[in-house]
Amino acid sequence: MGSTGQTKNHALIYGATGIQGWAIVNEILKGYPSPDSFSKVTALANRPPSENMLWPKNDKLQVISGIDLQNKDGQEALEKQMREKVPGIETVTHVFFFAYIFKEDPTEEIGINVQLLERATLAVEHLSPALQFVLLPTGTKAYGVQALAEFPFADKLPLSEDLPRIPEPYRSQNFYYNQVDWLESQAKSKSWTWCELRPDVVIGFVPNNNFYCLAQTLATYLACYREVEGEGAEVAFPGTEQSWPILSNDSSQDIVARFAIHCVLNPQASGGRSLNTSDNSQPSSWSKKWPVICEFFGLKGTAPPAGGSGPQPGQYLTEHLEQWKALEKKHGLATGRVGNDRSFAGFQYFIMTMFNFDRQLDLTNMHAAWSDGGKVQEVDSKTAWWTAFERFRAAKIIP
Repeated sequence: MGSTGQTKNHALIYGATGIQGWAIVNEILKGYPSPDSFSKVTALANRPPSENMLWPKNDKLQVISGIDLQNKDGQEALEKQMREKVPGIETVTHVFFFAYIFKEDPTEEIGINVQLLERATLAVEHLSPALQFVLLPTGTKAYGVQALAEFPFADKLPLSEDLPRIPEPYRSQNFYYNQVDWLESQAKSKSWTWCELRPDVVIGFVPNNNFYCLAQTLATYLACYREVEGEGAEVAFPGTEQSWPILSNDSSQDIVARFAIHCVLNPQASGGRSLNTSDNSQPSSWSKKWPVICEFFGLKGTAPPAGGSGPQPGQYLTEHLEQWKALEKKHGLATGRVGNDRSFAGFQYFIMTMFNFDRQLDLTNMHAAWSDGGKVQEVDSKTAWWTAFERFRAAKIIP
């Protein structure tokens, strides 16, 4: 897997403690695709990192917090801040962009997230003449999964990158398109290129609390359930009979990270492209995954009851908060993962209940791009989910 000047590559990751950014740092430090692929890694985090980052110790890494992409004094002030706080900023070759701010109003969400990308990209473009590549993750909202019952491509499965943009009113509410359009326009006639990756739900570990980490929600819920109900207890799927059999492709953070790294190092395979990104070309269903997920915790995962759902994770944790606190104390766990304003059960409900339609991805282009200079990797559901749970355990977030 090649890139000119391999030993001089400097990766800069915006949002490095999020579910995808963490994995990029982890894979580079572990030596993917080779130990000399990058000589320096700069991890930018909005919040100071926690003690249990689980990254390998490596002199290549510098972790920097406090860079404000929304600097009220504008682009020049942001660039001044980065020049002062990021040693070696002038040598950055590859940018991985994982910053995101949620806004309920679509117009506000588009405006703020396009601005984040613009500021982040322009800062490195202006400060580093070595810039070669900018990687942007989006997701299956590009195919309109958020439209739920009005999902526009139910008859166009598996979902492929050559599908048109989704119809209105959803089209003009989706900031992904605005970000991609800006990147494509900005890169024209420049010495750097870009690509967009489209994972489905990303399965993985986060060191800091995160609204959008399904694995964390299920890990804390099932660990608590095991403590309260006992080993071997049955736990019914929290979705419905409609969502139980639907087909989709999980996107584990490790596979997303490895493919992202491959893409930035192989612009001949990925430059200027949008690429689906998932674990396995064979889709799976909750009916297959739920028993495997529960097995990690010594529980028996079962189908939802007829006409209903199993316990809701957020509600269950709220009702058993005292037992969870006792579990934290008993095992010396990190606190603050349950029962606070960053514990959001709505995301889990959306994914496991409201997504009650098939949405599987076509990975033909992903695998072709990965084969160009690299080797395709796939993992099964057990590997994806159990790896995340083992990391939460190692970080003392679950017992």
